[in-house]
Amino acid sequence: MAVFRNVPYPAANFVVDLGTGTTGPAAAVAEVVLPEARVQVVEYRSGNDKDNSVHKVPSTTEYTNLILRRGVLGALDWYDWWNQVRNGDQGAVRNVVIQLQDEARTGPVLTWKFLHARPVGHQYSPLIGQGPDVLIESLEIAFERVEIE
Repeated sequence: MAVFRNVPYPAANFVVDLGTGTTGPAAAVAEVVLPEARVQVVEYRSGNDKDNSVHKVPSTTEYTNLILRRGVLGALDWYDWWNQVRNGDQGAVRNVVIQLQDEARTGPVLTWKFLHARPVGHQYSPLIGQGPDVLIESLEIAFERVEIE
């Protein structure tokens, strides 16, 4: 349930559940790129309309993909899920839940539920011999609907 307050919440405290009920170290995510949602509009006008302008009729809803990024810990759970989808496993669909926490991390103040989700992309950052950077793993997730509470 969303918790309203007068000061905006920081974007740094969140918990991700990829539909497995696990939120421990292997489920730790460094970055979440939340998707954009759009309702498509169809333009329509009857020939006998008195006004020459078109009507804007709402049509289908489209979402960009959800993107998660984390430091590589040696866990294969993201790859395994992506591999299930790649191999045609129709049961690999999950509901992904992201919960924004307050500063004290006492509980969720805003929750996004991504329904009928499946990974469509899996990627690692470049390996650089001279760099001090952390190796980052990314998972791109397509879904059919988002609910916010």
